[in-house]
Amino acid sequence: MEPIRIFYFSDVLCIWAYIAQVRLDELNTTFQDKIAIEQHFVSVFGTAREKLENRWRDRGGLQGYRDHVQEVVKKFNHITVHPEIWTQVTPVSSTSCHLFLHAIRLLEVKGLVERSQPVFEKTIWAFREAFFTQLADISDRKVQFEIAENLGLPIADIQAQIDSGEAYAQLSKDFDLVKEHTVTVSPTLIFNEGRQRLNGNVGYRVMEANIRELLHNPAGEQSWC
Repeated sequence: MEPIRIFYFSDVLCIWAYIAQVRLDELNTTFQDKIAIEQHFVSVFGTAREKLENRWRDRGGLQGYRDHVQEVVKKFNHITVHPEIWTQVTPVSSTSCHLFLHAIRLLEVKGLVERSQPVFEKTIWAFREAFFTQLADISDRKVQFEIAENLGLPIADIQAQIDSGEAYAQLSKDFDLVKEHTVTVSPTLIFNEGRQRLNGNVGYRVMEANIRELLHNPAGEQSWC
């Protein structure tokens, strides 16, 4: 049986996606070759600073959003965030991160990095952790290269994927997928060729139940429920 294909859309600056990573890891551990999770990006924080300043203007501005994030994180014991998240450092945009990460994925596709290691997923997590715990301005290209260097990735090859336009093309594909599936929330999981979706802060058991239902009722078969 072909693995169940799952589209996973997230924004690298989204606290909910940061929280949800442990659930993705558990899905991959539980189902292994029965599922194939394809990570894509949705630019919820494409204009991060401007968006937060405008939307939180009447609720304390960036300080209000910081307090909101801190309250959210208190409900989970598997992650931490810096006390001054979003206030001391406010990235301009997640889009530059997504472009850079697509360049990393192209290195995998082209065999320019070791394929036995999940380099793309590892780098996504490194970006999130750098921002949420260390207040690294991951929208800044210099910071992006520093993270890549720390992971032992070939800097010149990453730059080549960006300079050639190939990373932009991959990012554009994400924009098209976001439109096609009307994705507005980070994170969003889409199953069953778009017929099922889970938006936002969804618990692991709900994700697992959706996958098990698809495994027990393959495409083309009717389920009484």
